[in-house]
Order: sequence, then structure tokens, then C-alpha cells
Amino acid sequence: VMGWWITLLRRGAEAWAGTRAWKLRLAGGLITLALVGGSGLAGWAVERLAPSPLLVVALASALAGRSLEQAVLQVLEALPNSVQAVQNQPGQALQPARQALAWIVGRDTADLDAPEILRAAAETASENAVDGLFAPLFWMLVGAGIWSLNPALPGPLALAWGFKAASTLDSMLGYRRGRLRWLGTAGARLDDLLVWLPCRLVAMGLPLAAGQPGRCFSLLAAALGDGAADPSPNAGVSQAAYAHAAAVQLGGCNRYGGQLTSKPLLAQGLPAPDGAAVRHMLKLSRRLELVWLATAAVLAFITKTLS
Repeated sequence: VMGWWITLLRRGAEAWAGTRAWKLRLAGGLITLALVGGSGLAGWAVERLAPSPLLVVALASALAGRSLEQAVLQVLEALPNSVQAVQNQPGQALQPARQALAWIVGRDTADLDAPEILRAAAETASENAVDGLFAPLFWMLVGAGIWSLNPALPGPLALAWGFKAASTLDSMLGYRRGRLRWLGTAGARLDDLLVWLPCRLVAMGLPLAAGQPGRCFSLLAAALGDGAADPSPNAGVSQAAYAHAAAVQLGGCNRYGGQLTSKPLLAQGLPAPDGAAVRHMLKLSRRLELVWLATAAVLAFITKTLS
């Protein structure tokens, strides 16, 4: 539904603004305000009017952890089991994995070899764990805290759907090409802002999920250092955090629409990711999600006890 509205509003904005940068920026700001505000209000209405089972379903719709894991595993399962199969039929053997990967990454996949497919799967598993699971979960938990103080205020669904609207805007309009470099600015900047803190909490929490609590601050520092060279304030940090946690090197050259783009190397010098490393990243995300939920439950219990 959000995607449909973005497409409709984009058409109207581009018809009105043409190629004038200031009009495109203004239209982008209005689209962001309308979509994020409307999504938040829709979530608030569901909180106020819908029965509890429907609210649970609506909350689950904002979390993409399970679908991300399934999509990444489909890529791994589509890879050939033997090197000989790739050598005998390099194009045909890798085609199913390339097609599965194309559904979840923005880079060109038609000519990727097996190591590059594995790197792409690892990078999307790490970056989208933050965007699709932990950032909406963070705002959901913030909304639950607000709700506990005053049930009449917007709560977990309002904040989660508001975040998902910003994230969807960034995914559809947040590109630095053509008219989108102006039209998508507001949505992209808002998404960067809303993901900033959850991304860093993930980087700090991954060692807990890995059973290495003593590495929390050192891994955060390493992720911030490696991720600083990435144009995105969050994508490089999230990928670097998982790279250090899983002890693999990520980053390198990718093609987007035929154009070669060089990304900074993350956890440089470590081995390239294999299937086991990608599965380990997915397992870390599941464990960290449990850590977050357990922490929230403990904080809620303490707050209730003190009040």
C-alpha cells in the first residue's frame, strides 16, 4: 500500500515540478510528510480501534526478519553443491542463485560468480537486518514505552508504521540520479535519522548474541571506523558490524545499472564469506532479536515495579 501511494504521489510531483530542483525538493518533503504522517495515523487508529489479535498481526507486518532470512537462504540453497558443477556449466549452474539474489539486492547479478553471490548475500543479510528488523523493532519498543505512560498517545504500531513509511520512501526514491536526487532527499534523510541509533545499538549488541560480551565496545568502534568511508551513515556501519562479528571481509566493487561502484572494504584482511558465515549472520540476528526483547521485558518489569 505504501509503495502504491509513493508511485502515485511521485507521478503527480514530477508532473508539477518538472526538472526544477526546488519544486522537486518541496514535493519530496510533502510526500514524506503525507506518507509518514498518514502511516503513523493509520497505525494509531488500529491501536485505538482494532481487537488485540489484529494489532498483533499489524505489528508483525512491520518486521521483516523472517522474510529476509528466507530470501537469503533461498540464495544459498540455489548455489551448486560442487565446484565441478560450476566449472562444467558456469552460466547455467549459477543462474538460479543469481535470480534469487536479484530479488533482494540492488546491484547487477547477471554475471556474478559464486564468491560474489555469497558476498552479496552476506551484505544484504547484514544491512537489511538493521533496516528490516531492528530499526522497526526499536521504534516499536519506543512506542510501547510511550503507550505504557499514556495509552491515549501513539504507540508501537504508529511508530513502527511511520518508520516503515520512511524506509519505503528511501528504498523507492532515495537514489542520487535524475529527478530523484531532489525528490527523494527528504525521505532518505529521515530514514537515515531514524536508523542511526538502532544501527549502532545493533553493532554494540552483536557480541552479546555471539557470546562475547567483552567485545561490545571494541566491535562498535571497529564498525564505526570501517563504516565511516561509506556514503550512507548506516549501511557501512551495519555491514561492518556483522563482518567483524562473523570474522569475514565485506565490501568491494559492485555494478548498479551497468555502472561500477567501489565500496570500502570492511574487516579488511579476513576471509571472504562462505555459506556457513552467511548462516552465522542470520543466526546472530535471531539471537540479538531475543536479547532486545528480553531486555525490553526486563525494563518493562522494573518500570512497572517502581511505579
